[in-house]
Amino acid sequence: MTEALLQAVLSGLCVGGAYALVALGFSVTFTTTKTLNFSHGEFVTAGAFIGMSVLFLAVGRPLTATSFGDAEPGGAAQLMALVGALGVMGLLGWLLYAVGVRPFAGRPGMAWVMSTLGFGVILQSIGLAIWGPKPVVVPSPVGDQVLRFMGVGVRPQELLTLGVAVVVMVGFDHVMNRTLLGKAMRAVAANGSVASLMGINTKAIMVIAFVVSSALAGLSGFLLAPIAQASLYMGLAVGLKGFSGAMIGGLSNPRGCVIGGFALGVIESLVNLWQAQWREVAIFALVILVLALRPTGLFGSRAVEKV
Repeated sequence: MTEALLQAVLSGLCVGGAYALVALGFSVTFTTTKTLNFSHGEFVTAGAFIGMSVLFLAVGRPLTATSFGDAEPGGAAQLMALVGALGVMGLLGWLLYAVGVRPFAGRPGMAWVMSTLGFGVILQSIGLAIWGPKPVVVPSPVGDQVLRFMGVGVRPQELLTLGVAVVVMVGFDHVMNRTLLGKAMRAVAANGSVASLMGINTKAIMVIAFVVSSALAGLSGFLLAPIAQASLYMGLAVGLKGFSGAMIGGLSNPRGCVIGGFALGVIESLVNLWQAQWREVAIFALVILVLALRPTGLFGSRAVEKV
C-alpha cells in the first residue's frame, strides 16, 4: 500500500509539472493584460506537433509522417526540436495578441474570448489537414526504460518533465522578483496606466507576456508528447486541468498557480489509485469548492482594475 501511494504521488508530481507550466502561462497573461488565451490547450498540442515535425525532418522523414518507425533522433535533433517548438510557439503567442487580443482588449464585451477560441480552432484544423487524427508515438530524449526506486517505477521522461517544470518555476520566480523585466511586469499587473506614466512600455510587456505564455504551453506539449503520444486532442484535457490548477492556486499569483498545478496532478493520481472513473468528478468538485469559498483562489489576491 505504501509503494502504491508513493507511486501515485510521484506520478502525480510528474504530470502536475505539465499542469503547472500551463497554469503559469494562464497567470502570466491574466496578471498583465487581464485576458486569457482560451485556446491554450491547442497551443499545448501545437508545441507537441512542432517539436515532432522537427524530429521527423531530422531523421529524414516527411513532415506529414505519422510514425518514426525504427528511427531514433539524437540529442542534437531533440534540442533543435525543443528550440523550434519554443520559437514557433512564441511567434504564435505574439500573433495571437496582435490579431486576437489587442484589437478587443479594453472594449466593452468579451470579443477577445471568441477570438482566442477561434484561434485554437484554426490551429486544430490546420493540424488535422496536415497530420490527421491519428496519435503519433514520439521518441523520448532520455529513453523509455522504467527506473525503480524503493519499488516505485517511473519513466525518465516523467522525471525530465518534473525537473524542467521545477527549473522553469524557479527561473520565472527569479525573473519576476529580481530583474527589471519582472518588476516592469509586476508594475503593469498592478496598474498599467501608472506604469505607462513611469516610462514602462506596457504594450511591449503585454506582448512579452503572451510570448512567454505560449512558449510555456509549447514546452508542456513537447514534454508530454513522449509520455502520452502526440495527439491533436491531447491539449484539451491538459489545458483544462492547467486552468483548473490556476483557479485553485489563484490566477493573480504565479506561485499559487504552480502549487495548484502540482496539487491537481497529485490529487488526480491519488483518485486514480482509488477509482479512476471518479477522477474528473473529484477534480472539478474541488475547483468548485475552492471558488465557492475563496473566489480568487487559495493564494490569489483581490483583482486589480482592468488596464
